Amino acid sequence: MTDLNANVDKLNGYLARFRESGVLNQIAGKACGADSGETFANSSPVDESLICQVAKGSKKDIDAAARAAADAFPAWRDMPALQRKKILLAIADGIVARAEEIAFCECWDTGQALRFMSKAALRGAENFRYFADQVTSARDGQNLASPTLMNITSRVPIGPVGVITPWNTPFMLSTWKIAPALASGCTVVHKPAELSPLSARILVEIAEEAGMPAGVWNMVNGFGEDAGRALTEHEAIKAIAFVGESRTGSLISKQGADTLKRMHLELGGKNPVVVFDDADIDRALDAVIFMIYSINGERCTSSSRLLIQESIRDSFESRLVERVNKIKVGHPLDPATEIGPLIAQEHFDKVTSYFDIASQDGATIAAGGTRVGDTGFFVSPTLFTQANNQMRIAQEEIFGPVLTSIPFKDEAEALQIANDTQYGLTGYVWTKDLTRALRFTDKLEAGMIWVNSENVRHLPTPFGGVKASGIGRDGGDYSFDFYMEQKHVGFALGDHKIPRLGA
Repeated sequence: MTDLNANVDKLNGYLARFRESGVLNQIAGKACGADSGETFANSSPVDESLICQVAKGSKKDIDAAARAAADAFPAWRDMPALQRKKILLAIADGIVARAEEIAFCECWDTGQALRFMSKAALRGAENFRYFADQVTSARDGQNLASPTLMNITSRVPIGPVGVITPWNTPFMLSTWKIAPALASGCTVVHKPAELSPLSARILVEIAEEAGMPAGVWNMVNGFGEDAGRALTEHEAIKAIAFVGESRTGSLISKQGADTLKRMHLELGGKNPVVVFDDADIDRALDAVIFMIYSINGERCTSSSRLLIQESIRDSFESRLVERVNKIKVGHPLDPATEIGPLIAQEHFDKVTSYFDIASQDGATIAAGGTRVGDTGFFVSPTLFTQANNQMRIAQEEIFGPVLTSIPFKDEAEALQIANDTQYGLTGYVWTKDLTRALRFTDKLEAGMIWVNSENVRHLPTPFGGVKASGIGRDGGDYSFDFYMEQKHVGFALGDHKIPRLGA
């Protein structure tokens, strides 16, 4: 309890300024309230208490931010690469310096456990350092010679971009989108999720302190139907990078169509973890548990469907029940906590509704399936067994600490079940048979697959999904493909004959 009490005291110190002045927007280098003067309340999912008021941005605020980004774009684009790199590295240093503040505020704002959020802040710094190192080569192209021409390609930044980030691990995901945009030479208008505004405010402050020129990085709080829609429809914004659910991604695509915006959509998943009977069972068990119950199950890459071979099903599920029942649910600032509360009442209601849905469809609640406590949005880690892939618990994205176990007989049936969903973000395969792993992953419909591993990100690799899980890829050079335009210039190598007309 001592650690928890000390952490709560630190949290109150970090929150004091938000409680006094609220969360402001950032437009053209200045912290400001909404043009309308309106605010909305931001509460903690831990005890449902008010954290602070947040500036409620609207179309006017988005317009001001987009115009500021457009005005700042030429100078940022043309700034020497080493100078931009220096600013991005300074942002990374600033994140490290304020890592505890970021982690504590994120825990209270989102309900995520400190053991994960302390790492998420440092991951944000890693993102900025990685893309800072790519600044000097971002515009590099190729020499594609032909008999008559020296064909040179290069890349140029697309212009002002909109970044819309979600409420799950919001700090890390903001850096994941904004760092490559800035490294490419684009300017940014960021709209964070209305449910988790604190760390976005801290991040833009760090950028300003690092020497970010006014207007290069703007941030407007607000709701999707107002600020979000205005951003996706604004004519000055050339591209939208969005992380969120698939239905919202579809709406954003429609909203950006009239202005022919480029879209990168990182959307939902119903990801399978396939455990064959020759797997390293102990490691597979650890990975299955980690990839659905860490971060409250509120992440798009969680392995929410366990496909388990029938020959090991009973023993694996028995061990799984034992482990799941030992997972510690509690205050997110308690170092011992493994699962904190879900983000908000609406999401809590959605997740817990699947407890009844599972029973109605004929599945068994083998662990969990209950609310924890009377205050806050805590749920017990839950395991559904006796399920099949046609059930709603196997097809719909629950986005909470809920795992559905489905048996399979052989490789062919496992592949059929794994692919039988509208989503295709990630997949996880556990087997010691290399030939099977190669064969299976080749047919598995997912943008990212890990074999005998949990989700371990390597920043140069492509991140993204297929089917309803999204469009486009992040990571390494793949990010620059989105934030930059390809340009081709052909230089004649000699006086080759040009066809003559009208001679």
